[in-house]
Amino acid sequence: MTVTPGEEVNGWGNPMDLFDEPFPDVSTYEDFHTIDWLREKSRDTDRHRKIASRSKESFWEFTKSLLDAWSGWVVMLLIGLLSGTLAGVIDLAVDWMTDLKEGVCLSALWYSHEQCCWTSNETTFDDRDKCPQWQTWSELMTGHAEGAGAYVLNYFLYVLWALFFAFLAVSLVRVFAPYACGSGIPEIKTILSGFIIRGYLGKWTLLIKTVTLVLAVSSGLSLGKEGPLVHVACCCGNLFSSLFSKYSKNEGKRREVLSAAAAAGVSVAFGAPIGGVLFSLEEVSYYFPLKTLWRSFFAALVAAFTLRSINPFGNNRLVLFYVEYHTPWYMAELVPFILLGVFGGVWGALFIRANIAWCRRRKTTRLGRYPVLEVIAVTAITAVVAFPNPYTRRSTSQLISELFNDCGPLDSSRLCDYVNDPNMTRPVDDIPDRPAGPGVYTAIWQLALALIFKIVVTIFTFGIKVPSGLFIPSMAVGAIAGRIMGIAVEQMAYHHHDWIIFKKWCRPGADCVTPGLYAMVGAAACLGGVTRMTVSLVVIMFELTGGLEYIVPLMAAAVTSKWVGDAFGREGIYEAHIQLNGYPFLDTKDEFTHRTLAADVMHPRRGEPPLAVLTQDGTTVEDVEELIKETDYNGFPVVVSRKSERLIGFVQRRDLTLAIKNARQKQEGVVSNSVVYFTEEMPLLPPSCPQPLKLRCILNLSPFTVTDHTPMETVVDIFRKLGLRQCLVTRSGRLLGIITKKDVLRHMAQMMNQDPDSIMFN
Repeated sequence: MTVTPGEEVNGWGNPMDLFDEPFPDVSTYEDFHTIDWLREKSRDTDRHRKIASRSKESFWEFTKSLLDAWSGWVVMLLIGLLSGTLAGVIDLAVDWMTDLKEGVCLSALWYSHEQCCWTSNETTFDDRDKCPQWQTWSELMTGHAEGAGAYVLNYFLYVLWALFFAFLAVSLVRVFAPYACGSGIPEIKTILSGFIIRGYLGKWTLLIKTVTLVLAVSSGLSLGKEGPLVHVACCCGNLFSSLFSKYSKNEGKRREVLSAAAAAGVSVAFGAPIGGVLFSLEEVSYYFPLKTLWRSFFAALVAAFTLRSINPFGNNRLVLFYVEYHTPWYMAELVPFILLGVFGGVWGALFIRANIAWCRRRKTTRLGRYPVLEVIAVTAITAVVAFPNPYTRRSTSQLISELFNDCGPLDSSRLCDYVNDPNMTRPVDDIPDRPAGPGVYTAIWQLALALIFKIVVTIFTFGIKVPSGLFIPSMAVGAIAGRIMGIAVEQMAYHHHDWIIFKKWCRPGADCVTPGLYAMVGAAACLGGVTRMTVSLVVIMFELTGGLEYIVPLMAAAVTSKWVGDAFGREGIYEAHIQLNGYPFLDTKDEFTHRTLAADVMHPRRGEPPLAVLTQDGTTVEDVEELIKETDYNGFPVVVSRKSERLIGFVQRRDLTLAIKNARQKQEGVVSNSVVYFTEEMPLLPPSCPQPLKLRCILNLSPFTVTDHTPMETVVDIFRKLGLRQCLVTRSGRLLGIITKKDVLRHMAQMMNQDPDSIMFN
């Protein structure tokens, strides 16, 4: 005889009805575990169905359904406003604190060097960066701006300020928010793939990362703020997601918001809203439906508009490095552009290997125990070596801006110190190629030294315990190499215009070669070599500079750098750091071509203990608690009986723990020898038996299964495209074993002759 949950059992009333509703905290996940995408999708579909049915009941319910539909757009608006505001504040603070290392504005202490001299009436055009209101530290303290004593004092205070900023940054990170260090993009990629890292996108991380990012960039370290701004924007996304239950209670929906937030982060980092959307799609997002594309576009638009309203660059433009070249590029120049692509690919591959080797050494030796000392040492070396060279002393963004610049008749930079023809009567915008003057040759030597310095120091800087982005340092390396090559090609064209390669397109007295364009192409090549981006990189670069006409050279360099880089190793810097940290990231770009079967990967294997399972009606509460205590599995298959092992479903460990805990607290009569039922109907029990516990509501009745003869190529594809957490292996309905995401990743690592134990998390 059986009874249904609605009937009375032994005078207990309806004890089972209490648990036909979801338990508190059920369906949430533990830290450092992977979410179940199918489960989250199913829960969201159920939620939509309930809202749709209730909306017909009353006007209030209809209004609530409209608010639910618009909540996504409200979240995007808030993310765009906050991330744009924070980016503007960071840009202004970095400009001021970077200049603080060299001097101070007497008329307004909060003005940067450029802002200080804007308002001065005593500035000459040749010395536009010098004004009485701005004084270097030596002028302020000794009254002398020139001489050995003034140089030494400025040198000493430059290093001292750099050390102070770096020490403050690493101390704040270590004490208040350890997750605020690094770029953040490898972890963001992993989180968007379904991994849980509690606190990584929290309020403290947002606050500390914003403050320490300003300090780290201002210290003069070879790092950028662009990567960390993606982390900051995702923290904003997580913050506003928690205000709406639609996102706070569904990890899958939350990740749609975070994908859009990543787009907003790149939008404000580079002033490139379209590039931000493509970056999120190409580089960081794991699940990117069409709805997320629209919302990403909206968030990036609002963020860019907010940043433009703040106008941190003071040029009334959104772009960071606006350029205006007056000469078109020629087909023959594709050769040096492709060579820059080769350089970018080689540099990217070498950088990834060297940086990963250094980071691995940091993790496995005593070096990792002294993060503060490491930051101080790197900062001291950087500041001491950087100060004597004017191209390394200034901020990296200012350096790139100067390298991208096209020389005009009014430029006072050494890079524009050409020998002018006094009889020249050409328009200002059409200056012919000229022989290089002494300033240009001096600048080339200084740039060559700066190139070596940037290449070496960036390897040791990326990964230290302060916020550190890689976009700007990589672009600086490429821009320096590109500018040097551009000047070389320009001088060859001037002195050897009768060569066959120049004869057709470069006549004497013409403006043929633009060195700034080579710098722009080199920057794209090196950034592509390190990150292996292609489409989003090209769009970011032309949005960043306003150089829409030069898409083809950028495309040629980006594709070449990716091909060359992939020849040395297919993973970019972010994938390499994900692998180094052992995160369970199943990259959609990886191909699995080995001929293995599900039976070769599943657990238990031959010689291993049998699989831990629960039966549908023969297990007591004590047995379940003992199984949870003795194992660390994420969940347990439920079978008809241990003899038949016919599969019924799958129950999550956390759901099981919380359900039993709630039952003991809220339901009288549930004791250790109470029988746990996963069946739809319960048998009639004698009055002497303890109250049973029905847990069918937490049972997944449709777990994903494959047969033991399924090729692993198919299994990997299923895990990748469906975002599975685990997959059960059966034969004719009988349970044989289980394959988890961790098993798949370890098997792939083993097949590629890598250490399978490097995959540390579930």
